[in-house]
Amino acid sequence: MTIATHFLSALVCFAVLAGAPARAAEELPQPKKLTVDRGLTSAQAQTRLQAARRYYAFWNTGDERYARAALAEDFVDLNLPEGRPQGPTGPLVASRTFRKAVPDLQVSVEEVWVVGDQVIGRLRFTGHFTGQFNGIQGDGHSIQFDAVDIYTVKEGRIAANWHLEDNLTLLSQLGVVKH
Repeated sequence: MTIATHFLSALVCFAVLAGAPARAAEELPQPKKLTVDRGLTSAQAQTRLQAARRYYAFWNTGDERYARAALAEDFVDLNLPEGRPQGPTGPLVASRTFRKAVPDLQVSVEEVWVVGDQVIGRLRFTGHFTGQFNGIQGDGHSIQFDAVDIYTVKEGRIAANWHLEDNLTLLSQLGVVKH
C-alpha cells in the first residue's frame, strides 16, 4: 500500500469512529490517487479532503445536500460560466441542467492533491445522453469528458473554485459542436 492509500484508509476510519455512518463514508467518492502536502497535519488534510469529497459526491449523485455541506455560504466560482448564478446556487443550477441531458451522470476522482488550503482534483465524468440539451434529444450514447477543479477550503468548506472542463469534447458528444 502507498502512503496515500494508508492515509485515505485512516480518514475513512476516522469518519466512522467519529460517529459518521459507515454508509455515508462509502458514498463519498475516493480518489484513485492521493497526494498530500507533508507540511499539513493529518487533521488539516482530512478537513480539506472531506469538503472536496462531499462536493465530488454532489457531482456524482446530484444530491444537493452534499453541495450544501461542502460549499461555504459565501462560495465564489472564480470562472463563472455566463448565465449561471454566483454563489452556492450556481452549482445546483448547473447540476440540475446537466442532469436533464445526462441523468446517470457519474464522476470518478482520478487524482487529488491536497496542498496548503487547496484541493486540486482531476475528474472524469461519464454517463449517457438520454435527455435533452439545447433542444437536442439524446439517443442514449455514452459521454465522457475530463475536468480539473481547484478548491480553496476555509473552515472546512469550499470557499472558492476554479475549474476547467473539456467542453469541446462534451459539446461534440452532445451534438452541439460538429468536428
